[in-house]
This record gives sequence, C-alpha cells and structure tokens, in this order.
Amino acid sequence: MGLAAFLRGMAPVALVAALPVPAMAQDGNAQVAEAVAALRAITALKADFVQSDSNGGSVRGTLYLKRPGKIRFQYQPGYPMTILSDGHALFMIDKEVNQTQRWPINNSPLGALLDPNKDAARFGRLVPVNDPGAVAIEVKDKTHPEYGTMTLVFRRKGGAPGGMELESWITRDAQNRQTRIALSGQQYNVNPSEDLFRFTDTRARPHK
Repeated sequence: MGLAAFLRGMAPVALVAALPVPAMAQDGNAQVAEAVAALRAITALKADFVQSDSNGGSVRGTLYLKRPGKIRFQYQPGYPMTILSDGHALFMIDKEVNQTQRWPINNSPLGALLDPNKDAARFGRLVPVNDPGAVAIEVKDKTHPEYGTMTLVFRRKGGAPGGMELESWITRDAQNRQTRIALSGQQYNVNPSEDLFRFTDTRARPHK
C-alpha cells in the first residue's frame, strides 16, 4: 500500500479532531463530544499500528505524536514510505521513487489534527455497537466527498486522556475501497525525541 492508501486512511481522522460539537446530530452528542475531547487531550503518544486494505494487504509500523503539530508514521523495515510532520509542514517520503511531497500543516491531509487553530465544519454521528465499552463515530465531510466515510472506534480506558482511547478507524472511499488502521500498545507518558520529527533531504542532487 502506498500514498493513496495512506491518504484514504488518514485524511478523515484529521478532520474528526476539529469536529465542532454544535454541528453534530443531537443523538449521542455527549459521547461524540467526549471522544473528540479525548483526541484533543493527547499531548504525546507512541503506539503500534497495522494498516490493512480490502485486498488483504497490510503493513505494520509505529506511530509517534507530539503536540504541537508533530507526528511520525514509522513503517516496518523494508517499507519505503515515511510520513512525518515537524510542526510546520507534513512530509510524505517515498524512497522507492525518490520523491517527497510537502504540505503546510494547515493544508495537509492531517491539518485538522496537527493544527489546533484550524476551523473546519464537519459532521459526525454515533454508530450503535454491541460492545458497551466502545464508542463508534461515523464521520463524513460533505464538502470533500473524495474523503469518503470513516468510522472511528474508541474504547473507554481510565488511563487514557479524557478516559477514552482511539482503538482503530476504518475508511471507505467513493469506489468502496476500505482501509483499516488498528492501534495497539498506546503509551502516553512518553517524550519522543525531536529527531523523529525532523526531515532531512538526503536525495542526491545533480552536479552543476
């Protein structure tokens, strides 16, 4: 899975971090607000993740998050993609094709997650689940239908910020392709090294 799969999996999770509570459906409003507040309460996070798609492909890695605005997806050895933000810009580095894409945080796929000042009008609704310890929220950005639909699953946990932990999310795009990212081993009392969030361009440059 390459950049397209990552974008399908990550863009809507950025959007939900900026969900304004008044725009949400009245049913389940308190639970939705609680989940969004828990996301916003994370100051530092380290977690394992598995990214999988509907074709059966999967890749593992480690997620690092540090406020304000810093994130890194460190994929398993041999996988050519690295994704990080240094607090100012988001970089997607594909070593296989020797290409790097860069966005200012507020214009990036993770903008609403990384930029606390980003104001976005989004809609979310509570999805019924049989597990009393879980809360599932379906998110759809009507102004960007290309993002598709995303369902985030939270689990109540006393040690997590806000008492709720983001456990996984599933996205479905306009072509009905599905991407799932599952987190495990979440650690909040961490201080990730600043080196994890620095991008150094090591690509060879042509000689003049």
